Amino acid sequence: MDFTFTEEQQAAVEAARAVFSDIAPDRAPSPALTPGAVAEDIDRQLWHELARTDLLGLTLSPDHGGAGLDPIALCLVLRESAKVLARVPLLESCAVAMAIERYGDRTLAAELLPRAGRGELILTVGANGRSGHDPAELAVSARPYGRAVTGAGDGETDGPAEGSGWVLDGVQSAVPWAQAADRIAVPAHTAGGRPVLALVPRTRDGVTLADQVSTNGERLAEVRLEAVRVEARELIDAAGCWDWLRSLLTTGTCALALGLGERVLAMTAEYTGKREQFGFPIATFQAVAVQAADRYIDLRAMEATLWQAAWRISTDTGGPLPAAGDVAVAKIWASDGVRRVVHTAQHLHGGFGADTDYPLHRYHAWAKQIELSLGPAAAHEEALGDLLAAHPLG
Repeated sequence: MDFTFTEEQQAAVEAARAVFSDIAPDRAPSPALTPGAVAEDIDRQLWHELARTDLLGLTLSPDHGGAGLDPIALCLVLRESAKVLARVPLLESCAVAMAIERYGDRTLAAELLPRAGRGELILTVGANGRSGHDPAELAVSARPYGRAVTGAGDGETDGPAEGSGWVLDGVQSAVPWAQAADRIAVPAHTAGGRPVLALVPRTRDGVTLADQVSTNGERLAEVRLEAVRVEARELIDAAGCWDWLRSLLTTGTCALALGLGERVLAMTAEYTGKREQFGFPIATFQAVAVQAADRYIDLRAMEATLWQAAWRISTDTGGPLPAAGDVAVAKIWASDGVRRVVHTAQHLHGGFGADTDYPLHRYHAWAKQIELSLGPAAAHEEALGDLLAAHPLG
């Protein structure tokens, strides 16, 4: 496989590095010292800078003011953002915007996407359901109103009539930065069990938010929907939309894990190269070098599986397994790999790694959040097993 990136993708990386070079990982209070969320809002200064450099519209088509790049480019930028622990919904907003452009109503896309690319509109998504364990679409029901039911199938209806739409009921927990978002993408299920995706304005009647806090101190919300009405054009019922968006979110989370792990290993190399025992840097000790080498191998495996998954999503290329199989493999490596990297880093830093004036503990908290986001390794191992059973190889 050729992992060479295009000139446009490399330019996106350079632009991202320039933006993130001014961001310090300790820009917000420490999650270890702060009760509740470390900040009430996203990093607005960084968000505006991302918009100014066109990184928020990176994957949107030129018709909507974007650069027309693919999910690989988004993952490259996310990789850089994780190195500085950027407190912005870059993954969520860009991923939802891509789903709207790919599957959504054309008029709604024309209304929302240019504003999202300019940073004027923030999008997020509820991907955890009630508990984070069950499929997110099962946590919310969607039923039609203002149209007549036809046929005797699963209770579905014809295309929307004038004045028709959908009613949503349910709960999505741990929605990232929902309080700062303008629209929340809410996966739901119809009476027949078909997954759909509703684009719900945060201020819509019937939507209530309750504060939650993540492991890394990020502000989350439990989003409760009680008889929330959305217009027909605000609900995407195209086949495969939610599955595609969930795969993109999972792959983007793998990119965050890779960037964070690379930064942590660099911090560890710098520290062990300066810390001396018996007159020698501890990096020269075999026990230290072997552990660091093992973590380097983890990162290279995380990288290879990430780009395989991103490539499958970007190109819709077929294979022995659906793209979901490559996504599962990438998340298995990302979850286990990033955990091993930060654990080894803490060990090799000794007591210094627990010093709250040193940023390593922040990376550890973010790594735990990323490890569990959209399913830990065990959940994706189970999903991969189901795919292998359904698509025998050989």
